[in-house]
Order: sequence, then structure tokens, then C-alpha cells
Amino acid sequence: MTKGHFVRLSSALALLFATQQPATATAAASLPVGHCINTGNMLDSDDWGGKKLDASDFRTIREAGFDTVRIPANWANHASATAPYTIDPVWMTRVTSMVDAGLDNGLNVIIDSHYFPDLYADPAANTERLAALWKQIGAKLANRPKARVWFEIVNEPHDGLNAANLWATIGPALAAIRATNPDRPVIVGSGDYSTVNSLATLNLSNDRNVWPTFHYFDPMDFTHQGATWISPVPPLGRVYGTTWDKAEVAADVQKVKAFIARTGKVPFIGETGAYTTVPLSQRVAYHSAVHKAFAAVGVAQCEWAYTNTFQFYDHQTKKWLNGLLPAIGVNAQR
Repeated sequence: MTKGHFVRLSSALALLFATQQPATATAAASLPVGHCINTGNMLDSDDWGGKKLDASDFRTIREAGFDTVRIPANWANHASATAPYTIDPVWMTRVTSMVDAGLDNGLNVIIDSHYFPDLYADPAANTERLAALWKQIGAKLANRPKARVWFEIVNEPHDGLNAANLWATIGPALAAIRATNPDRPVIVGSGDYSTVNSLATLNLSNDRNVWPTFHYFDPMDFTHQGATWISPVPPLGRVYGTTWDKAEVAADVQKVKAFIARTGKVPFIGETGAYTTVPLSQRVAYHSAVHKAFAAVGVAQCEWAYTNTFQFYDHQTKKWLNGLLPAIGVNAQR
């Protein structure tokens, strides 16, 4: 396909998705996520630090009572920068082996494209590359069970990638996936880092197997207190549970209900959590409040994260941190 043909295809797909009306339903549909946890940045532990992901982690996650694992994968840094944007076969084998380890341990698996700064900065210039990556991923995983392995095209669209150009950017990737995976669940979030507010700008296609997501780290001055990658660094000491906090989460639930009414689909929370600089008792309080609020309207959530960041599990002591699993309704505390 020439560059010109690709641009015309992107424009056609953008028009298709922009003009289609969101599907409605008498009973809202949802992806069967259940209890879910992210593996953080464990695939890229060499770059981000922390424990390297291995097959035993999926057994630990499943035995704790989780149903689904979301595996953030940095495809862009493991693929050539020029067409045909070939993914490093060693990396492809590693990611595939982790997907299979999740399946072998009875988990559903979400695999995403997690870190792609060039795409966020210049979506049009990287649309073709994103589609080429998903063409390869889709072909590699096409024979995995569609009921248990789900694709998330891009994590937290932001900066240049926003609601206005979202489908022009991800539409070709969806088409590439559909060439080998015609009815596999595919997950999408809108711009602004897929915050709960972004649900108002998230339009869905008539593809019945496209499913909505959002992320929830509100209020940021609580969940990210002491986080040095935020500028300015939110100060330590923010306590959760104020009258304002309760009003905010209640208002955010109403935003989700409005989205469900508009689209007929229930979104799930792909990431939520509080950084480990927050006292554990406060993290427990936060997770409990968020879980109760959104579960009441049928919203599942994937906790951020297992052991490397926003820690739920101490891989050195081999114990789940006290109180966090009960706070999110997971049955077993091991």
C-alpha cells in the first residue's frame, strides 16, 4: 500500500467512525473483566526498574482471586522505525509467552500498546506505524481464544492524540486487527489520558466488539502525592475521604452513567490506584471507596499495579499488602 493510499484509507475510516451513531441497547453490555490487575511496567523492567515479569507471577495473581490481567507492552520501542515497522522477534516471543502464561493460569489477558510518545506528539505521522504494529500482533495472537485475550490499541491518548483525531489514528489499526481477528474484543479510550471526563468525547463505532475504557486516579493530589515525575510534585500528607472527595466520586459515577445511557456499553477502569508514598491505610480507604462507587453501576476495574509500581504485592516477602485485596472485593488474601 502506498503512502497516498494509506492516507486516503485513514481519512475514509475516520469519516466512517465519526458519522456512525453509538449503538444503544435495552440492557447495557460489558466486557467480562471481573477482578483485574495490571502488571505495571514489568515487561520493561530493564528500562523502568523493578521485578521482571515471569510465568510464576500469573499463578500468584490467579490464586489471589483475580480474573483478568492487563499487560502493558511497549511495542514501539521494540520495532523498527521505518516500514514495515518489524517487531523484534525476541520481544514478540517474550510478550506472547507471557500472554500464554496468563491463559495457562486461567486468566483473561489484555495486551495493549502502552508507551508510544511519537504517536502522542504526531498522530498523523505515526498512524501507519501503529497499524503495522497491530497487524503483526494480531497475526501472532490470532489463534488465542477471543473470549480471553483482548487488544487495547493505545494506552491513554493525550497531547496531539485527542478525541478529534482518535478514529483517524486508531481506525487503521482496528482494520489491521480485524483482518486476522474479525470478532476479538478491542478496547479504546479517548483523549486527555482517558480520564473519566474523556468519556463524554468517546464515540464508539458500530463494531460490536469495540469496548470502552477509562482510567481513574482522581484526585491526583491524593493518588500522586510525592510522585517525582509530576511537576510540581504533589506534596505528601493529603488524606482521602473528605466531603469534597465523596462528592467528586459521586459526580464521576454520574458521568459513567451518562456514557452508558448514550452508548449502551459499560466502560471498565483500565487503571486506578494510589502511589506507594501514600500510607497503606489510606490506599486501602481509596481503593475501597472507588471500588464501591463504580461497582454499583457495573464498572469493573484493573488495579495499578501488581508489584513494580503502586504496589499490591511484595514479591520479596511474597505477600499481598494487608487490606488491599479485601478493599477491591477480591476473595482470597494470601
